[in-house]
Amino acid sequence: MSEAMSSVERVRRALNFELPDRVPIFDSFWAEFTAAWRAEKNPPEGADIRDYYGVDITIAVGDESLAPTRAETLEETDQYVIRRDGWGRVIRTIPGGYFYEQLEPGLQQPADLSHLHVDPPDLEVRYQSLDARIEQLKQRFCVFAKTGGPYIRTHFVRDEPEFLMDMAADPVFARELAMWMADHLTAIGLEELRRWDLYDNGLWIFDDMASNQGPMFSPRTAEQILAPAWSSMVQRFKAAGAQKVILHSDGNIGPLLDLFLDLGFDGINPVEPKAGLDAVALREKYGDRLVLIGGLCNAQVLPEGNPEKVRQHVKRVLSAGKDGGLIIGTHSIGPDISVATYDLVNETVRELGRYPMGWC
Repeated sequence: MSEAMSSVERVRRALNFELPDRVPIFDSFWAEFTAAWRAEKNPPEGADIRDYYGVDITIAVGDESLAPTRAETLEETDQYVIRRDGWGRVIRTIPGGYFYEQLEPGLQQPADLSHLHVDPPDLEVRYQSLDARIEQLKQRFCVFAKTGGPYIRTHFVRDEPEFLMDMAADPVFARELAMWMADHLTAIGLEELRRWDLYDNGLWIFDDMASNQGPMFSPRTAEQILAPAWSSMVQRFKAAGAQKVILHSDGNIGPLLDLFLDLGFDGINPVEPKAGLDAVALREKYGDRLVLIGGLCNAQVLPEGNPEKVRQHVKRVLSAGKDGGLIIGTHSIGPDISVATYDLVNETVRELGRYPMGWC
């Protein structure tokens, strides 16, 4: 089926609660799922799975670490690699592994903050991996800039348990540290917006802060310690010309949504059902104040793969976008979801996600 709009036009209209030709799609695919897709579909060499499924968004991010020039390998064996990364942490990884073990934080004592080295935000090495490809990506996708957020990036250098204890025992320092990190991340985001000319789309702040049960801290703590940092980032990006600022966080951020709207965030991702975030309920509560990006269940419904349940689930999430404001997708598509199931998801979006949605 031919598409009437470009991804850029489709996404921008959805973000503004205007009606595009169909509900936009945003998903990312694990390497294992992509390999299964290639084995089943036998696409042409070099084919992009995002093109096959009509994904409309891609995220562009530079090296936002504090000091990429000081990253170094400290020890390497057949079993592991120990390195100091750009955040100043000493971490251990294993060959083929995705996660890491932190051996040493970058900031061990509060007094060390003034001694942390930070490379300039416009350092070429931060962006050169994307500089040569950004114009090609912009021809195909609606491209957004991206930075981390003051919670997750602060605990990158301080260590999460330590930062949570700082928030409880030394809120003045914790607030200062979060703002210090926000200033660095803002400088990176402003440079991304400038050099890649992404103002007309905007920027996503990735700040994972919650489990499936709720945030790692109380709403009161969020307001006292992190809200000034979030607010500074959002306001400075918008003042520079970014049209939208989206918050990404896994988990149940429901208790903080009113705060995020007050701070100026335009939308959230990935809206995980397993964490109690229901797209239809959120639309009923927030109306056109909150763009929803995600909404599909990659933890139970899609892995189970029951065709009727999958179709009804996709249909229900689509109904939250009957007046715009929805970009449908999951957190990610992993190997526990079959290619046939994701085909059904995509087919249902293409069939029922076209505007106007006369069926709902």
